[in-house]
Amino acid sequence: MPEGPSILILKELTQKFIGKQIIAANGNAKIEMEKLPSLIFEEYKTFGKQSYLVCKPFTIRIHLLMFGSYSVDEQTKPDRQLRLHLKFDNGDLYFYSCSVKLLDVTVLKEIDWNADVLSDEWKPLKARKKLKAHPEMMVCDALLDQNIFSGVGNIIKNEVLFRIGVHPESLVGNLPSKKLSALIFEARNYSFDFLRWKKEYVLKKNWLVHTKKTCPKCGEILTKKHLGLTHRRSFYCEKDQVLYTEKK
Repeated sequence: MPEGPSILILKELTQKFIGKQIIAANGNAKIEMEKLPSLIFEEYKTFGKQSYLVCKPFTIRIHLLMFGSYSVDEQTKPDRQLRLHLKFDNGDLYFYSCSVKLLDVTVLKEIDWNADVLSDEWKPLKARKKLKAHPEMMVCDALLDQNIFSGVGNIIKNEVLFRIGVHPESLVGNLPSKKLSALIFEARNYSFDFLRWKKEYVLKKNWLVHTKKTCPKCGEILTKKHLGLTHRRSFYCEKDQVLYTEKK
């Protein structure tokens, strides 16, 4: 599943279309395609893993889900996977195997932009308040909660928890204050590292535990389990990541 930093890269690639008129729209997404031609692509907004293509009075919401992808100027996937193709006078934008919704632009007012870890509007104190409201939540679930850490995905989750030395099954309410602060800080900090490494094509080279077999600190075999309510893959070190079992 694409994570927040990958969506931000997509936004950067589409900047040449901002201010341009949609000439044609097609694809197999179940939306009213006929409403799109002649609209002006005014802004590309991102919220975590979701994209909002603002074309007033509508916004096109794109969620790439688990296997979605995109391309610019050249169709790279077969028509059966093509959900939406937007044609402009200076190029083409394609989305494949993803969720596409045509919504009223007023929906943007309902989004808590402060929850996006890559946004200038990110509010760490607000994230802290949300975490404290769920003391029984496992930290592996908390990091994937898009209402708290919008844009954080499974890779970021695993790497953040290793960086701060916290076992994924630790409960939020049991974390010492400093560890809670570290969790919030690294969720954003690692996301920007992810973005930089992704642009430099060295992301996988910088993974410490995600999909790895041995701990880079102690050399012990890493544990791999599907944990939490999300049941996503967790890679962690039993020795170097502390399981907080009691409130500190």
